[in-house]
Amino acid sequence: MNDCLPSQTPLWQQVESAIRATVSSFGYSEIRTPIVESTDLFKRSIGEVTDIVEKEMYSFDDRNGDSLTLRPEGTASTVRAGIEHGLLYNQEQRLWYMGPMFRHERPQKGRYRQFHQFGVEVYGLAGPDIDAEVILLSAALWDKLGLRDHVTLELNSLGSNEARAQYREVLIAYLEQHIDKLDEDAKRRLYSNPLRILDSKNPQVQEVVANAPRLHDHLDEESQAHFEALKALLDSVGIGYRVNERLVRGLDYYNRTVFEWVTDSLGAQGTVCAGGRYDGLVEQLGGKATQGVGFGLGLERLVLLVEALGTQAPAAVDAYLCPMGEAAERQAFVLAQQLRQQLPGLRLMCHCGGGNFKKQLKRADKSGARWALILGDDELAQDQITIKNLKDGSQATVAMGELAAHLEQR
Repeated sequence: MNDCLPSQTPLWQQVESAIRATVSSFGYSEIRTPIVESTDLFKRSIGEVTDIVEKEMYSFDDRNGDSLTLRPEGTASTVRAGIEHGLLYNQEQRLWYMGPMFRHERPQKGRYRQFHQFGVEVYGLAGPDIDAEVILLSAALWDKLGLRDHVTLELNSLGSNEARAQYREVLIAYLEQHIDKLDEDAKRRLYSNPLRILDSKNPQVQEVVANAPRLHDHLDEESQAHFEALKALLDSVGIGYRVNERLVRGLDYYNRTVFEWVTDSLGAQGTVCAGGRYDGLVEQLGGKATQGVGFGLGLERLVLLVEALGTQAPAAVDAYLCPMGEAAERQAFVLAQQLRQQLPGLRLMCHCGGGNFKKQLKRADKSGARWALILGDDELAQDQITIKNLKDGSQATVAMGELAAHLEQR
């Protein structure tokens, strides 16, 4: 787990602000769920034979002997809250969340055991149009962050739960014929989660998978029509994509549409955002049958991507007020309060702790501020203030009563 230091938080805030602006422009509502949930919730939703449940969850017994888990993902918690508060049945909900998640994985750059995730979840809509909207929302976020040219959309369809179950048997029969070429991980998943073998990174297993029966050959007609309609909608708004028939999700509850946004701007190709449709999950968790679709993305990796492409975090301060002398120090507190009231958007830092003119200007420059507001005995006597542009060194003197208007124009 890692700390996010003051030098890093401005970039995080910029990314978080872009997320909030994007979901707001699509009319989605925020939901906030607890960090701790019943362990059984994740076993029932994610699937007991998954890496998350088997190896990665932080679970513990509380004082009552109940097994609790720090949430490893956000979808199950959102569904649980929707069922508990009657938000889902015969209703449409377009929700988003952002917050910390926890998985006991091997730490590496951009992947920590406490990580932060942004997710979108939509309930009660069955058509390909909402699948397209969710993908479009993610694309709008890339546009806002200047990332569109650095990410690629991959699409696939897993078909209906019934069609996938039939394909599962065909796939198992094929893999059984090549069991001597499967690694231990693939053998472990063969009867519990065989679709995950399709995205194995082991070259020997990939050779076996290359000749495996194709999921697309086993899609039901309705799922095939849904997928074709989705592609047509994306084509109509200029969202490029490539169909990846090996794309599956690591969680058991997905069906039909699955998608990922991938990038190679962080070195080896990596997934930035992943999602899809999960029409059976609400019923699986005890609610009435309700369609669902959504995605999740890790903020650590997104921040790294934004940073790698040269985006500079905005300065935390616009103006730095430098008072010279006791009288100026007293007046500076009054002036700072007036400016914050008159210009609510102004980020103003007032120097504290005394020090000579050179020291104060050094502090002003270190703060990242664009302007130093200099208030000394001469300025006080003439009811003026000197504004120094710390970027180009130019300066001007303005009447104290005109300072707010002067700053507002700039």
